[in-house]
Amino acid sequence: MSYLEITKDVYREAAMTPDIGLCCTTNPIWELPGLKIPAIMQEMNYGCGTTVHARDLTNNPRTLYVGVGGGMELLQFAYFSRQKSGVVGIDVLDEMLEASRKNFKEAEALNPWFKSEFVDLKKGDATNLPVEDNSIDVAAQNCLFNIFKTEELTKALKEMYRVLKPQGRLVMSDPTCEQEMNEDLRNNDRLRALCLSGSLSISDYIKALTDVGFGTIEIRARKPYRILDPKNYPTEELIYIESIEVAAIKDPIPEDGPCIFTGKAAIYYGEKDFFDDGKGHILLKNQPLAICDKTAAALANLNREDIFISESTYHYDGGGCC
Repeated sequence: MSYLEITKDVYREAAMTPDIGLCCTTNPIWELPGLKIPAIMQEMNYGCGTTVHARDLTNNPRTLYVGVGGGMELLQFAYFSRQKSGVVGIDVLDEMLEASRKNFKEAEALNPWFKSEFVDLKKGDATNLPVEDNSIDVAAQNCLFNIFKTEELTKALKEMYRVLKPQGRLVMSDPTCEQEMNEDLRNNDRLRALCLSGSLSISDYIKALTDVGFGTIEIRARKPYRILDPKNYPTEELIYIESIEVAAIKDPIPEDGPCIFTGKAAIYYGEKDFFDDGKGHILLKNQPLAICDKTAAALANLNREDIFISESTYHYDGGGCC
């Protein structure tokens, strides 16, 4: 049985019998005016972060969510669009799609503004999305792509890139690991299905996104996730896994490389009121400016004593300069 078939079995069971905490971590639920999330959706929240960010969801965007789970994030996306088929949910499992449909009926009872028709549920595969080209404003997946091996991951990212409009955003949450995992872990298909042994390093994760054409990458959060210990897993050392929240924007890759925001900032504290590097970056005196890693490196290479470059916080809220 392939690792993808094992994954389907794991989530087929989770669709029929909610498994609180399956593979993932508990996250705070959005508190928004007039939004009430059914308890069953919270129990079926099989994600390791959030992909719902208000600043991505202005002007009634058409949203795609791959791997529907219990429908919680689909409901949250619908909160911002409130239009028929404004949110498209894709899942490979009939059982998960049926569970979401049932959960949406509960959501209708709790939320007078919500109608199930706001969400268009479709059966489909992440590597072959039943969605037209250049038709989606915001695409999202939560704790799904880390399960894929390299070939399937590349296909899935290419599909997301294909369906997004220019300047569209792919918003994701996945486990990552900076330590090297041994082959026993990497080849353990059930641990991969449980969102553990497929974790990439952050640099490899970013490269997978830029390799398919995304020109801007934002790392929005980096949080503790899991420990793999020698007593319970096939490893001789303690392995620490984190989760990250990332947005990849479908814009052209600049000639000097993609813009990757990892939470760095530059602060100018010289004699003048501002510093202009002549490349579009103006640093006002004593005012932090969020910058991409590429710009941070260029400013550092100036060897100025009046510019401070912070370390990466891996928490980027936008408003930066590249």
